Amino acid sequence: MKDKVRNPILPGFNPDPSICRVGGDYYIATSTFEWYPGVQIHHSRDLANWELASRPLERTSQLDMRGNPDSCGIWAPCLSYADGLFWLIYTDMKRYEGNFKDGHNYLVTAPTIEGPWSDPVYLNSSGFDPSLFHDEDGRKWLLNLQWDYRQREGGDRFGGILLQEYDVEQQRLVGPICNIFAGTPMKLTEGPHLYRRDGWYHLLVAEGGTGYEHAVTMARSREIAGPYEVHPDNPVLTSRQDSDNPLQRAGHADLVDTPSGETWMVHLCGRPLPGTRRSPRGRETSLQKVEWGADGWLRLAHGGNTPALEVSMPGVEQLAPAAEEVHDFTSGALPEAFQWLRTPQPERLFSLSERPGYLRLFGRESVGSWFEQALVARRQDSIHCSAETTLEFEPEDLQQFAGLIAYYNRFKFHYLAVTRGDGGDKVLSVMSCRDAWPSGTLEIVDSDDVALDPALPVRLGLDIREAELQFRYAQGDAAWQPVGPVLDASLLSDEGSGRAHGYFTGNFLGMAAHDISGRGIPADFSGFRYCRENR
Repeated sequence: MKDKVRNPILPGFNPDPSICRVGGDYYIATSTFEWYPGVQIHHSRDLANWELASRPLERTSQLDMRGNPDSCGIWAPCLSYADGLFWLIYTDMKRYEGNFKDGHNYLVTAPTIEGPWSDPVYLNSSGFDPSLFHDEDGRKWLLNLQWDYRQREGGDRFGGILLQEYDVEQQRLVGPICNIFAGTPMKLTEGPHLYRRDGWYHLLVAEGGTGYEHAVTMARSREIAGPYEVHPDNPVLTSRQDSDNPLQRAGHADLVDTPSGETWMVHLCGRPLPGTRRSPRGRETSLQKVEWGADGWLRLAHGGNTPALEVSMPGVEQLAPAAEEVHDFTSGALPEAFQWLRTPQPERLFSLSERPGYLRLFGRESVGSWFEQALVARRQDSIHCSAETTLEFEPEDLQQFAGLIAYYNRFKFHYLAVTRGDGGDKVLSVMSCRDAWPSGTLEIVDSDDVALDPALPVRLGLDIREAELQFRYAQGDAAWQPVGPVLDASLLSDEGSGRAHGYFTGNFLGMAAHDISGRGIPADFSGFRYCRENR
């Protein structure tokens, strides 16, 4: 697309964007939750075309999420650049549900975006969404929301935005802790970022929750600790009153200035399937042009406060993603599209060297385990897509199974697995889990297991067309054959959880091996093909 940018700019599970610029280079950091390595950082030279540059939290000393519940782990990183270093602040959330949240905030630095990234400095645990502000006088300030575990009538547990100074030499927070902003009547005040412009401190926050009431609001003060006056036209950005907008759940934003002085906003959004309020692609990142008015307040350049699907960017051509990605596992390194769950010890889960040209998964704990699960997958970034792989696997009994999976979390997945039937034959089985516990029990959705030729590898495939998912298989030179019924792909989404506030990730498509006997039977995958018809 020439002279326009179509949103989202980071399609498929890339939420909570934080953006910074170094010279002519732009970088966006997004949340990865329980997926390892932690934090995705994308790079661009034109704000329209982005490539993955780094996943910096890649070793045990930086991040160990074994035991973290679904949708915990890395929440809302903040990326900035100052004093010749990149500064990355992040939360490792250890508990999500209930009155309490155990989230620990850390800082790592690096001379380049590729690293090496330092071991973390512990900051605090008073609340999530931490952000580092570099003031003009060289002082540095940490902001984060304060979590209030008490249930108050008519209130919420978001207790305002805290501010405390960070001492670089001592590598710790110092001085008083100030609660600088209680939020607006929209409540659920989180995601703070601070900017200094024309003698004002501008505070940008997310409010309304990360669902369909989500929004961006702003306030400003002459003093960093306040008091802050709220924007006269809040919310600055939201889709809450525009149900027809393709970009729903708009909120959680950050700002960046171009070398020419323009200001742009990156923000979270979701694209529900047509006719539904379910978004299997998860929460994504979009871009809006904004302008500072004569009154000193920021507003969307196109007017109003709803996000634009297309944004004018003269002279820039946004390239379409490749229609097909084919990975043959011959390089000796896991292709960058893929991640795994929670553990900093991937050698326990998979190997690309034990059988060259294959991705070998070692069967570990059950599907949905919070500790050690051999599942390697990539984001779904299109509502019309397909995935294929070829599997060689010799299960010994029904406790070993491996295959192709569409995975949202432990209670929401569809799984085409090779295992052993009751008679000892190698068979295909379609497993599905469709809701939260206790109703979310595992179903074998096709009671007639498909018998396989034990001498041949098996090709496994799936096709997603909006809310429909169909598995298929083939062996030898035979044509593809469907397996099992058409499944509900829309359930593999935040909104498909059956919970009031859902979860926070997106659907992944990939390869899995499980061995609940503990014997660690391996499964070998000789390739993976992903096709998309659109974003």
